[in-house]
Amino acid sequence: MSVSFDRVPCTVVTGFLGAGKTTLIRNLIAKLDGKRLAIIVNEFGDVGIDGEILKGCGIESCPEDNVIELANGCICCTVADDFVPAIDQILSREPRVDHILIETSGLALPKPLVQAFQWPAVKARVTVDGVVAVVDGVALAEGRVADDHEALEAQRQADGSIDHDDPVEEVFEDQVACADMIVLTKSDLLDAAGLATARDRVAAHLPRAVKIVSAANGAIDPAVLIGLGLAVEDDIENRKTHHDDELDHDHDDFDSFVVDLPAVSDADELAARISATAEAENVLRIKGFVEVANKPMRLQVQAVGSRVNHYFDRAWAPGEARISRLVVIGEKGIDRAAIERMLAA
Repeated sequence: MSVSFDRVPCTVVTGFLGAGKTTLIRNLIAKLDGKRLAIIVNEFGDVGIDGEILKGCGIESCPEDNVIELANGCICCTVADDFVPAIDQILSREPRVDHILIETSGLALPKPLVQAFQWPAVKARVTVDGVVAVVDGVALAEGRVADDHEALEAQRQADGSIDHDDPVEEVFEDQVACADMIVLTKSDLLDAAGLATARDRVAAHLPRAVKIVSAANGAIDPAVLIGLGLAVEDDIENRKTHHDDELDHDHDDFDSFVVDLPAVSDADELAARISATAEAENVLRIKGFVEVANKPMRLQVQAVGSRVNHYFDRAWAPGEARISRLVVIGEKGIDRAAIERMLAA
């Protein structure tokens, strides 16, 4: 029997904070029957929340050891230090993996990551099957992300205190510019007019003919996103972004920190407190795990702005430390002391 040395395909899943990347990946691995999978998840912050969620899937084709977390910084800034060793680790697995899913942090720019697939040490072994950008349908419908470029430029010109475009906007645009497929999430929360508005806002930023597919709760047929066979690394120069002229970039426009909490007595009261904190202090994202007193299950919390979702995801393991810990992400200058005080109230 001949041995195949074909390159392992990789799908890069990128998207703004809280858009639903992890939920999408959980659904993909549940439906990709028969494929041996590995996942690289890039957490922005000090706690691997997204990695924990994916490790808890319990799906045989993607064992816990095949989920690798990169927590040393944004993957597009630490490609050489983190990404290449992770690929080495995955490709050493037996049996050989069939497909690799890469979840970038909400702040990552996909283009530098895709460019790393051109490196000789990587190119011979893996290829980018496709780049999937996950966008928040509700946020877009409400005009809070991906506003019209010309309107932003007019606003910038009119305000002498603004010397750069909104960094969140630029991140979003760079992610969309590299995408081969757009997944518009939370479609179940939108009426027909809202869905049309969200799709139009995304389409206004698409430099190429890219399909936009809607999804509710991350449910989508893997055949739509997996097996595209595009070898994106060979086409990357045709994907123009804001950062093409920069040799390097950073994320100094954002702050991220961890808040440790005591056990809470009421999950709904905590959710209300998180919502009020995000609203008052202009927080982009809060996520983590929390102990609820006298409950055997761990509470998972996911907040995008003031919208909070919480549910019990699994039982605490025997001997596991029941730590309540939230990751807070916001634009530069958010008031950490005030946020910690409100969350702990």
